[in-house]
Amino acid sequence: MSSDASVTLDLTMDPADLTAALVDVESVSDHEGPLADAVETALRALPHLSVHRDGDTVIARTDRGRDERVILAGHLDTVPLPTVEGSLGGVPATRRREADGDVIYGRGTTDMKGGVAVQLVLAHELTEPNRDVTYVFYDHEEVSSDASGLGRVMRNSPELLEADFAVLLEPTNGTVEGGCNGTMRFRITTHGKAAHSGRSWIGENAIHKQADVLARLSAYEARTVTVEGLDYREGLNAIRIGGGVAGNVIPDTAWVEVNYRFAPDKSLEQAQDHMREVFTGYELEWQDLSPAARPGLDRPSAAQFVAAVGREPMPKYGWTDVARFSEAGVPAVNFGPGDALLAHTDDEHVFDDAVRACHRALASWLS
Repeated sequence: MSSDASVTLDLTMDPADLTAALVDVESVSDHEGPLADAVETALRALPHLSVHRDGDTVIARTDRGRDERVILAGHLDTVPLPTVEGSLGGVPATRRREADGDVIYGRGTTDMKGGVAVQLVLAHELTEPNRDVTYVFYDHEEVSSDASGLGRVMRNSPELLEADFAVLLEPTNGTVEGGCNGTMRFRITTHGKAAHSGRSWIGENAIHKQADVLARLSAYEARTVTVEGLDYREGLNAIRIGGGVAGNVIPDTAWVEVNYRFAPDKSLEQAQDHMREVFTGYELEWQDLSPAARPGLDRPSAAQFVAAVGREPMPKYGWTDVARFSEAGVPAVNFGPGDALLAHTDDEHVFDDAVRACHRALASWLS
């Protein structure tokens, strides 16, 4: 584990080797400073880039007067380190040769220091890209959305993030995943009248009143929606439920928390209106609201990017920061090395060749 604020990054390294070097710099959310310092120092040494710092977010830009500008973005922070003794998914990185190839184990290998390594190598290599490029390395992605470094820059310096198209290097197994579903959480509370359970007829059971809410959830038929050629599966589910105060008291309050994942054919407001229709008669207490993102695959730059990757694009079912770009008017896709199912696990890892393949695809597109 490295806590040295003077960490040095060599951007001429093979991207897989640089991935391991990045993992060695522990950067759990709220502790991104040393890694952000190292990234900033390495980028400021490149004369073809202008570099900006906002907190622990670092932005580097080419200004070659190209007809298009694209963004390559990735977050520097990771979730906390594994607590299980002997886990390989911690810090520092562990290199292994396995039957399927060379592998890097460690926290952030998949989510998402492999993608960040690719960004850094490209920032060094592409002195004359065919499109102007903005490289974004941001803090606080793995925590509450209101702490996001990307969101902070969008508020403080939105001009730095103006672009025609964006690629977020989240792990996608090397496949372009366009846009993302939106997500919202809300709570429905029912009320009754408290009473001793030995004289229950005097009271009014608030938990029983949740039966209608649960019946509507069970009966709901989630849609599959095609947007720009990609099929997005929606979902509506109860994720938490609670009520009651004691074993001999009829509860006067009960609540259920609901999560709705909605396709990018709807705005946030339209999705809210749909939920109000599904739960007519109930007040919805909004807990979290995150818009969906259209994939933007109809843009010429996106079509050329898909061609450079050489795989059929897929939809992104989970929410990612592509939604922030989309909301700012920048169509965005997810594309990065590693299996998203390994993110945050105790054996988080990425194959060396996956990092290199991601680098080759982006270099081909931008060269």
